[in-house]
Formats: sequence, C-alpha cells, structure tokens
Amino acid sequence: MMMAKKQDARVPIYTLVVVGLSGTEKEKGQCGVGKSCLCNRFVRPSADDFHLDHTSVLSTSDFGGRVVNNDHFLFWGEVGRVVEEGSDCRMHVVEQTEFIDDQTFQPHRSTALQPYIKRAASTKLASAEKLMYFCTDQLGLEQDFEQKQMPEGKLQVDGFLLCVDVSRGMNRSFDDQMKFVTNLYNHLGKTKKPIVLVLTKCDEGVERYIKDSHTFAITKKNLPVVETSARSNVNVDLAFLTLIQLIDKSKGKPKIIPYFEALKHQSQLIASAKDRYEWLVNHIVKNHNETWPNISRRMQTSPEYKEYVFLEGTAKAKKLFQQHVHRLKQEHTERRRKGYISTLPLALSSLVSELDEIEHLSWSGVQKVLESKKDFDHWFVVLEDAPWEETPHLDNMEDERIPFDVLDTTAAEIIFDAHLEHLRNECRRAEIRKEFKAKLMSSPFVTPGKPWEEARSFIMNEDFYQWLEEPEYLDIYNRHQKAIIDKAKEDFQELLLEYSELFYELEVDAKPSKEKMGAIQEVLGEEQRFKALQKLQAERDALVLKHIHFVYHPTKDTCPSCPNCVDSNIEQTLASCFPARYPSFSKTHLSDSKADRLNLVILGKDGLAREMANEIRALCTNDDRYVLDGKLYELVLRPIEGNVRLPVNSFHTTTFTPHGCLCLYNSKESLTYVVESLDKLRESTLGRRDNHLSQLPLSLLLVTKRGVGTFGDIGAETAQTLIAQGHGVAGKLQCSFLDPASPGTGYGRNVNERQINQVLKVVLDARRSAGFRSSSPPPPPLPPTIRDLQPEPSPEADFRIIMCLMCGDPYDVDQLLSPFLLPQHCRPTSNQASDTSVLLEQTVGGHRQTIELSLLSYHATFSMRKTKLVHGYIAVYSARRKASLETLCAFLCEVQDIIPLQLLAVGESQAELTDSESARELLNQGEELAHEIEGRFSRIVCGGGGVIGGLHRLDLLQPFFMEVMEKRSVVEATHMYDNAPEAGITNENVYSPRCGSPSPVTMILDSEEDMEASPPYHDGTLTSHGGFKMPDLDSGDAFSVISDLSTFESKLNHKVVAQVRPKPSVTFDLRKSFNPYMDQMTHRRSLTSSVNWPPGGEGIYDPSDYAEPMDALSKPRVTHEENIYSVPHDSTQGKIITIRNANKMHSNGGGNGSDSEAESSSLERRRKLSAAGVKPRLYRDRSKRLGKFSSFRTSFSIGSDDELGVPPKTKEDEVGPLKGDNSLNEEGEDPKKRNILRSLRRPGKKPRPKPRQSITKPIESNYFGMPLASVVSPDRPIPLFIDKCIRYIEATGLTTEGLFRVSGNKSEMESMQRQFEQDHCLDLVEKDFTVNTVAGALKAFFSDLPDPLIPYSLQTELLEAFKINDREQRLHTMKDVLRRFPRENYDVFRHVMSHLNKVSQWNRVNLMTSENLAICFWPTLMRPDFTTMDALTATRTYQTIIENFIYQCAFFFYNQPPAESPTGPFGPPGPMVPSCLPPSPSAAPPCGPPMHHFMSLLQSPPHSPPQSPHPTPPEPQTL
Repeated sequence: MMMAKKQDARVPIYTLVVVGLSGTEKEKGQCGVGKSCLCNRFVRPSADDFHLDHTSVLSTSDFGGRVVNNDHFLFWGEVGRVVEEGSDCRMHVVEQTEFIDDQTFQPHRSTALQPYIKRAASTKLASAEKLMYFCTDQLGLEQDFEQKQMPEGKLQVDGFLLCVDVSRGMNRSFDDQMKFVTNLYNHLGKTKKPIVLVLTKCDEGVERYIKDSHTFAITKKNLPVVETSARSNVNVDLAFLTLIQLIDKSKGKPKIIPYFEALKHQSQLIASAKDRYEWLVNHIVKNHNETWPNISRRMQTSPEYKEYVFLEGTAKAKKLFQQHVHRLKQEHTERRRKGYISTLPLALSSLVSELDEIEHLSWSGVQKVLESKKDFDHWFVVLEDAPWEETPHLDNMEDERIPFDVLDTTAAEIIFDAHLEHLRNECRRAEIRKEFKAKLMSSPFVTPGKPWEEARSFIMNEDFYQWLEEPEYLDIYNRHQKAIIDKAKEDFQELLLEYSELFYELEVDAKPSKEKMGAIQEVLGEEQRFKALQKLQAERDALVLKHIHFVYHPTKDTCPSCPNCVDSNIEQTLASCFPARYPSFSKTHLSDSKADRLNLVILGKDGLAREMANEIRALCTNDDRYVLDGKLYELVLRPIEGNVRLPVNSFHTTTFTPHGCLCLYNSKESLTYVVESLDKLRESTLGRRDNHLSQLPLSLLLVTKRGVGTFGDIGAETAQTLIAQGHGVAGKLQCSFLDPASPGTGYGRNVNERQINQVLKVVLDARRSAGFRSSSPPPPPLPPTIRDLQPEPSPEADFRIIMCLMCGDPYDVDQLLSPFLLPQHCRPTSNQASDTSVLLEQTVGGHRQTIELSLLSYHATFSMRKTKLVHGYIAVYSARRKASLETLCAFLCEVQDIIPLQLLAVGESQAELTDSESARELLNQGEELAHEIEGRFSRIVCGGGGVIGGLHRLDLLQPFFMEVMEKRSVVEATHMYDNAPEAGITNENVYSPRCGSPSPVTMILDSEEDMEASPPYHDGTLTSHGGFKMPDLDSGDAFSVISDLSTFESKLNHKVVAQVRPKPSVTFDLRKSFNPYMDQMTHRRSLTSSVNWPPGGEGIYDPSDYAEPMDALSKPRVTHEENIYSVPHDSTQGKIITIRNANKMHSNGGGNGSDSEAESSSLERRRKLSAAGVKPRLYRDRSKRLGKFSSFRTSFSIGSDDELGVPPKTKEDEVGPLKGDNSLNEEGEDPKKRNILRSLRRPGKKPRPKPRQSITKPIESNYFGMPLASVVSPDRPIPLFIDKCIRYIEATGLTTEGLFRVSGNKSEMESMQRQFEQDHCLDLVEKDFTVNTVAGALKAFFSDLPDPLIPYSLQTELLEAFKINDREQRLHTMKDVLRRFPRENYDVFRHVMSHLNKVSQWNRVNLMTSENLAICFWPTLMRPDFTTMDALTATRTYQTIIENFIYQCAFFFYNQPPAESPTGPFGPPGPMVPSCLPPSPSAAPPCGPPMHHFMSLLQSPPHSPPQSPHPTPPEPQTL
C-alpha cells in the first residue's frame, strides 16, 4: 500500500474516498445512498452546517464550474481528528459520484470517460483549481462561500468507504444495490487499499438489509462494518477513524460500536445539552415579549447555547425559545384571568348587591344590568379587538379592570351563580341575626354579665345552628352584653347619684369600712338597677368605690360626667364672655406649654400621705400641672407611709428622683414615724452616691385626720403640744415648719394653695442654689394673713350668692346662664383668682346693689356650705332627672335655714313640664320641698328657643334678691358667731390684766426645761417669743425627741402653770375678717370650748408661742343640746376620743375668766342673733324629705377599714370621773376635757390602772423586721414567736369576739416584742398579755417582714389563677402556684392558714368567719400598692384569695378534697385541718378556759363548731 505524502512529519494526512451506488435515477432510484450526507456530517459536524439535500442532477454550467470542475467527484475539504491513542491526524475527504445532466438525464461527459465502477476505484485523483464543496446552493454562487482549492490539484487515495443504504429506498431494489456493491468491491479490492463497509441511513434501516450487509461483509475477509446515521450523527466519525486505523496499522485494531449503543449515547448527549440550554433560556428570558434576535445575541457566549446549537442547530434552539416564550405568555394570561376572576365577586358585590335586582335574571341579563351601572367603567373595560388575550390590555398592568369578554367564560358564570347564592344566604343570615338579636333583647334570661354558656341553652334553636357558626353568635352576644352592661353601669351611676344624701351622711373615706359598704349595699339592695349588676359584683363594687372617691375627692376629673363636668362648661362659657378676665379657662390654657417637673415626696403614716396627695392633685390641673407665680410646673407626687428601707417605699426609684419632701403628722406616733424615717434615710445613704437624699429640702406640716374636726376637737393641750414639738423637730432637722393645716372635716381640704406654694418655693430655692441645702437653715416662711387664707366677698360686692348646677343635666347650660351674663348688668370680678364668679348690677328694694354670683357645680359647692360666707343659694335641678333633685336635697341638708334659697326647675320644653308625668312629679316634689323649707320655687324652660319664663330680665329673682338683702346682717352675724370662737378672734380690742395680754392658751409642760424660748420668727415684727424648746437631736441619741413625745399622755394628767408672756393687741373687724380655717371647715361638730389660734402675720399674734394657765379656761355654760360622738384620736393605738358637741350659742371660753371685754363681745354677738329672733338650724330639720339618712351619721365610727373599736360606755362615764382619778378636779375642770382624758385612758382588766410603758422601739432588731429565712431553721421551720402567739391564742382566745379584728394595745405589743427579744423563753400566760395584744403582735410580725409572706413575684400568678371560671381548675392552679413558694414561706403560710382555719371553726362564737379573717389578714400577707384606683378596685380579689386559702386549707395543704362553698354570713366553716389543739369545746386544752365557760359561750349560737374526728391531746408547751 502506498503511503500518502506528508506535509508535516508529525501530523499525517490521508485521502479517503467515499463510494457507493451512483448513476441515473433508473440505476440508483429517486434518492442517493447517503454518500454526500456522510461526508457533510464528518467534515462539518455542526447541525447548522449539515444539509440533507445534495442533488446530483446539474446543469452544464454548474457541472463546468470550479466546484465540480467537470469531474464526477467532489472534494469535501480537509478535516482533523484525534484518534483513540490521542494522536492527531488529518484527512482529505473525496466523494465519488456521477452527475446527471438536467437536460438529457444522462451522465455528464467529463475528461475521464470511464464507467463509475472503474472511476471510483481509481487511486489517483487530479483536477486543477478544483474548489472545496459545501452544499448544492454553492453551485453557481461560488463567490459567496469560502473558496479553498484541492491541494496541488491532485490526491493519492489511501482508503475507501463503501456505502450501503439499508433504508427502504424508493424505486430501488436492495438486491440490485448489493450486486452493484459487490462489483464495486471487487474493483476496489484490486487496489489493495483498506476498505470499510459503511451502512448508511440506519435510523431508517431495515433489519433484513442490515443483516444481509453483515453477511456480505463476512464473506469478504477482514471487511469491517460500521452502522451509521448522518442525520442523527451516529458513528459517522467512527467510520472514518476505523478506516484510518486500517490504513495505519500502528493505530491499533479498530473498536466498532453497535449502532443502537452509539445512538443511545448520542441521545443522552443531546438531552443533556437540551436541558442545559432550557435552563439558560429560563434564566435569561422572564418576559413573554422577548425576541429571538435579542436573546440569541445575549446567549452567543454561553457554552450551553453553543453546545446545543452544535448538536441540534439554531432552528431547534429558536424553537425551544419560542416554546418558552409561549409558555410565559400563557402563564401571564392565566394569571391575569385568575386576577379578573378573583376581582369579579367584588365587582358583582359593588354593582349588583341587591338580591331583588338580579334574582330573576339570567347571566346575560345581568351583564346588561352591569353595563347600565354608573360605576361600570371602574370595574370593567370593553375592548374593540377580541379576544382580550391578544390585545395590549394583557400587558397593561396598571389597568386592573376586567375585560368584558371575560364574562362570556364558564368560570365567570360560575362566579355569578356563587354570588347569587351568597346573596340569598346573606339575606337569610341577616334574618337569623336580626331574629337572634331580637331574642336577646326580649329574653329575660339575658342579663348583664351572664356568661354565654349559661344563656345559650335558653336562646338557641336548630335554625340558629344551621345558618350561623357559634363564634358569630358569641360575637353578637358579647356586643349585646357590652351594650347592656354599659347601660346598666350608666343606670347604676345614676342610682348612686340619686342616693347622694346617703353617701354624704355616711361620710365615707377613701378607704371605707366594711360596715359602711354593707350599709350602702343594704340601702341599694332592693333597687332593680343595683340587682342588674348582680353578675358583675366586682365591677359594681368598683363603681361604688369610684363614686366614693368622687364624694371623698370631688374634682372635675373624678366627676361622673367627666369630661363634660358642668364646672368645665361654666369655665368655657365665662372664657367666651370675658376672655381677658378668664384666660385660664380657655381650651389652650397652659396644657400645651412646657412645664418644669417637680418631684415631691409626701411622708406620713396612717393614710395621711395618700390623703394629702389627693388634696394636692385637686389643686392641680387635669394633667397634674400646678401654677406657681405665673409659671407652670408638672407636679409628680410620691406618697410614702411605710418602712422607707423597703424598695416599695424608697425615696428614689429608677423613674423618680425627689426634689423635696413634705412631712405630715397629726399625733406623736406620726411625728415619731417622720423622725425615724428621716433617720433611716440618712443612715441608708451615708457613703453612697445618692447622699443628696439626706439633704432634701424638708417641710413639716401638722394636719388633722379626716373626720376629726378642728384642732380643738383633739384638745387644746394636745394641739399646742404637737405644734411646739413640731417646731422643735423642725429646728433640729433644719427644715421649715408650716402653719397648721385647717381641719379636714366633711369634704373640705387639709391643705390650701398658700401652704403648697410655700413647700414648692422651698424646693425651687434649694434647686437654684449650688447644693440641695446650705449649712444654715432657712428662716421659716412668713405666717399668712387672714385674707390670704379666707376668700371673702369681693370688696366691690354687697353680698354673695352661689348658683349650683348639676353635672350631666340635659338642659343647655349656656342658654341657662346667658341671661345672667348679659353685658348690661354683668361684669367680671376684679379678683384675679381662678374662680367662676361674676358681678351683677341689680336694683334691689330701690337701691343699687352689686351681687357676686358664683357659678359652681353641686360637688364643688359641698365644701363651701359651712366655710364660706354665702348670703343665698340658687339651686338648679332638671325637671326630668331624679338624681338632680336628690343631689340638691343632699346639698340642702347641711345648709343653715336662715340662708335664703331659690329653687329653679329647668325643663327643655314647655310640653315636657306639662305632659311628662315624671317631670310633673319632680316639679311637685321640688315645689313641696320649697314650701316645707320656706324657700322660693320657680320653673323655667331652657330649650331650642332659649330661656323662657322672664328670666332674661332677672325679674324672676327679684323677690329672692330682696330676701337676701333683708337677711344679710343676720347671715353674716350667724356666720361669724359660728366661726369666730374657733379662731380665737373677737371684734373688740382685747387687753389682758397681765401686761396687756389677752387670754393665753394653756400649754402643758413636762419640766422646767421646756420653758426655754423657741426659735423666733423672722418676720421683722415679732422678734422673740416664749415657747418650748425640744431636746437636742444629737446623733448619738436619735430618739431623744421621740422619747420626749412618749411622755405625751402623762402630761395630760398633770397641770403645770406655764410662763405667760404678753401678747400684742388685736383689732378685729366683724365685716371684713374671717376665720382662716373657715374655708376648709365643713363639719359643725367642733368643740366650742376648745381654744384655737389663727396664723400669725403682720399685726396678728401667734398663740403657738405663748402659754396659758390651766385655770384660765372658762367653764362651759349649760346648753339644751349635746351630741356625743366618737372620732379616732390615734389610730395606731386603737383609741377613741368621746367628744361632747355643745350648742354654739354659748361663749367659746377663749378669754380669761376676768376678761369682761372679751365676755361682752360674745354677749354682743348673742344679742344680735336674739334681736333677729333667729335660732339657726339646718334645712334638714324643716323637711321630712331631707335627712332621710341622717341616722347613719351616728351609726358608724369615723375611720376606715382599721376596724376601730369603741369601748362600751359605762355608767361612770356618764356620771363622773373614774374612781381614784386624782388628776381630775370636779369643780375647776372642764367636763368636756374630763371626757377626753377619760377616753384616752386604756381600759384594763384590773381595776388598778397599769403605768404606761415607753413605746420607743429599738433602732435595730435582731428578730423583728428581719428576713423570714433568718428566723427559721431546718429543725424549727416556724418562727418561735409565731408559734408562741398561735399556741396562746388557740389556748385562750378562740372564743374571743372580734379576734384579729379588734386592735390590740400598741405599747403592749411593742413591750411584748422587746421582752421576747431579751428572752425567747417568754411565758405569755404569766405576763398576762391580752388576746388582742398577742393577735396584734402576730399580725405586726408579718407587717415588719422586709417582703410579704406571699412573694410579690407570685401574686400576679395567683391573681391570674383566681380569674379561671372553672372552680376545680382554679383551685388546682392556685395550689400549683402555692407549691412554688420558697420553702420557709410555704411552711409558715401553711401554719398560719391552719390556725386561721381553726379560728373560723368558732365563727358562731367569735364572729370571725373565713371572710372576716381574710379582710383582716390579706393586706398584711400581700401588701399591694394602694396609691392607685386599680388597686382599690382589686381589694375584693385579694381578699377572696386569702379567704380561699383559709376555707380550703385542708385541700391546699393536707391533700383533702375541696370543700363546698359557704352560704350565708355564718355558713358552715371549711373542713378542719390537723392541729395540736382541736377547735371544738370537747377537745379544749387544759390550759384554756374551763369547760363550763366554753359551754356557756356556746349557748347563743345555733350550732357549735364541728368537732375534730380524731382529736389529739396537745402536748404541754410554754407559751
């Protein structure tokens, strides 16, 4: 075999010739055997370069062109490949064919006239300038294709590829083809060149033809067969490379791959390339509007694109792109269609929402209805080109309107059917809801607060369950419940207002006692509006407490009509009429201004701090802002009443840094508390960063507890002693001592603006200075004048009238007041105080008079009934509101009957006054009331047409004004007579027989050291005054002052004549001078024989700096009326002072017994009243309608829930002093003072009174007030003191009435604690302590703990557990919380609850049920913060939690089943728990009372306490 010529020694070049059946159509059939396709695929394998159509029929010109070049062979070009060994080789590919003339259809004549078989077997080919062949389109257009010539114009053939078409050829016999192939093979074999038999078109191959071909090859020795498919590009390269390996024996033996195996590999390759290409298209093409040219350019450089185009071609790549874009468009169209379909229900609901409009129409008819709607264009769009998918609207994303042709789809019709059915169902559901609501309205079983579970069975039926779900019924029920609850609350609030007299007669405090709350419930219990909230007792109690807070602390904020309080309406009306005079009443007044913040601590025990905070807030604006010297300050108050070392009572918190402290006291104990607290504060801040707390600006103020009355009511000696010692403490503490606050009786104030201004000025001065305080104490503030304290009628007014209006009345207040505020007779007052007063110019009795008219609400006027000088009242009430008339009646109860009164009944229309039965009833009642009390009555109409009835000329009030003018002098004289004695003021110049001093005030001295001068006033007028000097408050003896205070009671039993220093003369004007405490005085039960003092000022003496001998007090005159009542004197000691309230028609005894001028002054006042023939009484005495609840005034002790007990009055109390009382003088002693001193003496068991021990407690205790963990141990889990107290009580006091409720003696409790600290083996029986003392000490132990026995961290969980409705679940949840108590807390709590459970077993004897015990113990065990109303309203919850622990003690601690709830006030007690001392009389211990004593006590109750089933005799213990 001849080797090919090599151009490159390293890369051989072989010439390969492809031969096969050729010739005319008659010889080869209609198509060739695939020689050209085989060459095309091998030389140019890319799919884009592969052509299936290669024709052999040519024109003469094409045959003679340079591509064919008049030859019957084609030069396909040169191609390189890498064989299996990895070496490169290059090949020239030549196809031997026979071209047919398109004219003659005979072979073209060429230079070689040999037949095809001989010509194909030629080994030498030559053709000058012959060009490489690409495709049929190249012929005649050679210049448009690459022109590459056959090398050197001649080639040496190295091998042959013999092609056999195994497909079912048209017009061709396979046998004839095989004969031709056999003949051709024989000629080729003569050349000795390698031959490869190539089976073409195997993708369409016939199995027999393939088999015959293989048989042919077998007959020819060593003839390899390769099955190929040029169209599918299968084994094409293999055929040529096999020939190469035959040519070059060094290439190795060829490995021929079967067709189907190669086809599978090629298909996998194409599929993989297709997947990668589709991923590329999905990644790049996101919009269905993309075009192929743009995307193909972007993909040119991507290998995925190149690979797929190479294998499948650009056409298929484009087709896949178009399929992807079409899919995107379909998805977009479907999304738009779904959006239109989802919007269609909304469009239908908007356009055709009425069932009656479309129920009878078809879908096509409904479409016409839609087109007629005015909002049709808002929901739909009509497109000219259809369908809508092919219009630009498809891609207009901003236009979401529905194409109208969408309605022609089946989906749209289904939507309409659903809409129609929905409308039908909604109509039915609306009917059901309406029926359900009507049933709720009419059902008697649906009451406010009734749970759904209870009401459901009464109102539900099958139809209800069929059409609506239960949550919807529950929502309707809850909204109905809210409506009826709100209505019931409004009705109940109106009911409370209708019983206004009850609340004012009870004199409720901020913390009303259980007895008073019970009395309120008893009175209101039969009212239907009270019963309506039966299911909401907690909210009802909260409303009562809120109303009590309003009665106790009446402001615009606490008013039930807030924010529409009539005071606010009046202020706005005056601001609109006189904006220059009343700028503070405008809506923009200071509320939007920026205010400096002042943080003020209020320190005081026994409720003093909380009450003072409430009083100060009443003087602030609605947002707690205070105006001082024209500047606005935000006032933040922090009342503190407990141990200042506890975090809850800390002066400083994370959000509160104090700027000053106001210290309050009203007894020696409260002053002791102040001193102790300040000492603890100084000790706790030494060496700390917040050491400035020890230098806070301090102010000390003496106040009286609410309900006590004047300072005279607690005794002149007591008051003067407290003032003197307060001065001493203020001097030692280097703080300012404020003049005593006026008494807080009834509903007045304990503080006034002057005192608050003094406190805030001290704070501001300290803040302006470099430090909080300078080293030297500031001078005390100047005492105010009488005019500073007592508002008096304007100097330009002749008399004062107050017009009272009821908050919440339905008439128009502006229209009612408009006739009074006409500019021709009304002008504002010149006084710049922020009150609601105007001046009226009227002609009364022929004289021109100026009337000061104060416009106020009833709740703002209550505090002025006895304190302000008022010449007449205009009381307005609504003719259609009972509460308005009842509030008027409550107001009149405490008004003196000599003050003229005008009643005005207001209606909104004349028809209302005449036609309404309820209005006529109220009009008649008002008219009858006016007739009974001899007042005046008028009715007016204040409605849409304005005020009717002549009031616009004020002629209606002329008779009333006339009466006011006539009684003016009597009213003024009575007012001065009632108030002047308590102020120690006369209307004459008074001179004392000793150095010109008037009657001095008695001062009780303990020793001669107390007669040193007190710190003088720095007023420039009074330079040096005598008085008391407190013992030095040295650091080594912090309690020297307190020790001096502890001798307080003993001082009352000894009379020491004090030094008397002269006083300046005082001139008093009856017309213009008033009692400085008059404005805050609202209670008439003051002691007329006690001596009071006015604040000092220029020209006015200060009796706190003087002393008065005891014998200087005049004896009281015999009066016709004495009212004996009780007030708390010292709540910490549980004492009651019995006070005799004498009629005020006698002298106050304020002057010296020989002072004739002072005596004549009193007689002169009495003469004026006698001349007028008037004996002042109250309006309540004139009418049966008034004073319906006056009996409640004497039914309760004044106080709060401290349960103050009143010792029973003995015969000796009424006749004379106690036997052996040497301190009382029968002849020279004031009987009222004797009663006070007697009430201060504690009744003891023994006839001989025991000497009182000092109440001073040690500064630090190693037992009391220590953490609970420090007083217990593993072998003694119960503190020894608690164990001793409980054993003592169970041994001796289980039958004591009021056990734990009646307070013990405080000094005895402290003595008991001191003795126990000295000796833990203290025997309580031997020391003869009372049961109440031991019980009080037991409670005090828990009060002194740093943290409450029930930890704060678990109290919230207990509250949440208590809210669970299911009883069993609630008890078990509370039990789970109980188990998380600290161990020591749990053990002690179980011990205490077991003891209280045992006490409750004797409730028919000791009257202490689980509920009563819980009332006594829950504040001690839980200690919530009572500074908010929320805490006040939650008191019932706290109490019930402790009550559950007591009653269910066996369940919580001894694994017994829960007991049934008790019924009635003395229902069966809870199940007994194991104890060493059985509760029943049969198991009484030997150390207890004798058995017959127990049996005698048990005869009155109907049943004895249940006996323990297994009584265990107690072990002897030392108590």
